[in-house]
Amino acid sequence: MSDESPLIRSLRTAVAAAPDDVPLRLHLAEMLLAAGRADDAVAEAAVALQYAPADADARALMVRAMGLPPAGSAPPPAPSAPAPSAPAPAAGPPAAPGFDWAAAEQELGGVVGPRFVADPDAAEDAREHPLTSEGSEGTGAGGDAADSPWEVDAPGTVRLADVGGMQEVKDRLEAAFLAPMRNPELRKLYGKSLRGGLLLYGPPGCGKTFIARAVAGELGASFMSISLSDILDMWIGRSEKNVHDIFETARRQAPCVVFLDELDALGAKRSRTAHSGLRNVVNQLLTELDGVGSGAHEGVFVLAATNVPWDVDIALRRPGRLDRTLLVLPPDAAAREAILRYHLRERPIEAVDLGKLAKATEDFSGADLAHVCESAAETALLDSARTGTVRMIGMKDLLSAAKQIRPSSEPWFASARNVAMFANDGGMYDDLLAYLKKKRKL
Repeated sequence: MSDESPLIRSLRTAVAAAPDDVPLRLHLAEMLLAAGRADDAVAEAAVALQYAPADADARALMVRAMGLPPAGSAPPPAPSAPAPSAPAPAAGPPAAPGFDWAAAEQELGGVVGPRFVADPDAAEDAREHPLTSEGSEGTGAGGDAADSPWEVDAPGTVRLADVGGMQEVKDRLEAAFLAPMRNPELRKLYGKSLRGGLLLYGPPGCGKTFIARAVAGELGASFMSISLSDILDMWIGRSEKNVHDIFETARRQAPCVVFLDELDALGAKRSRTAHSGLRNVVNQLLTELDGVGSGAHEGVFVLAATNVPWDVDIALRRPGRLDRTLLVLPPDAAAREAILRYHLRERPIEAVDLGKLAKATEDFSGADLAHVCESAAETALLDSARTGTVRMIGMKDLLSAAKQIRPSSEPWFASARNVAMFANDGGMYDDLLAYLKKKRKL
């Protein structure tokens, strides 16, 4: 603002550059309070409490900025009672009560009211598992293998039924990957080989890692998630050895799903790779994939995920390796409802129409939907901190947050459209083309 001192303007710039620096934000709040701008000081203290809910200095500053007596101080003397014959004074606007976080928690704990505006039967059937951005998805139950430096999750409880909506993806997984593994006699009758793996591709944040864990759960298999940082080593030959050791660990933990996350980083096109070490990693990965499905690698299943399949070395997608591809698109309406229900399940909400909210968030990824819920919660929290009265998160907050967020999948589709139209070798991107035509993105 124009009436701010140069010091306050400098502090605002510093806080904008480091929003999670709580001491710096509290210093700004102190300066605002000293300048007589109590409301702005309350707002900064409220944001500080978001990053550090237990910070005693932030709470004390909030109390002072709201003009309340500090905790533990003696209450002011009660005014003398008016004479019986005196008329009662006119009631003015009530003073803002102290924002007592413990009292607010107790107040919300007793709230019983309509949380979702939805069909009770549909709510009963809804699954409470997230389908969000890779990296925030749940982990399987279990821990490290005792004899291995690689993290191996024990068979988890997540199944494909826990993935909200996305029925077409589930059907493709069942037909192309799961059915042959569940029916060994039929597999033997039809001569179906277990060689080869499955490549999941699509926009970021649409749940590829979660689907991979669900497949592992369907197979009752252990789960290993591998990224580039797990493999690369500064010493010559160590990276290739790491690749070999990973598959050896999977063989010892069989049945085991090896999930290669961000395959475009692990298996980038060798023609574009200047460093010989990365080319050697791709060569070793090809060797290991050739062994999957053989007697030495019985019970080892390979899944991979990438946002840019066109950057993956073509040799990795040769038959017998990662020869089956599955497009994982932004969640459909049923999946969006399940994701929103999951992210709102422990928040104080009232009269939220999930069906209406799902329609307003078309093309949003799971990560986008999580961000909508987080933004709406932040708005309600700041309002509660400023007014001193706890309020629920409502549809207005959620719809307003949805309008301010642009679907993160749009830039991906802008890039993928040209590849699907002009580099659709072997029909690999036929599913993507069909989707783009359906959404009129061509």
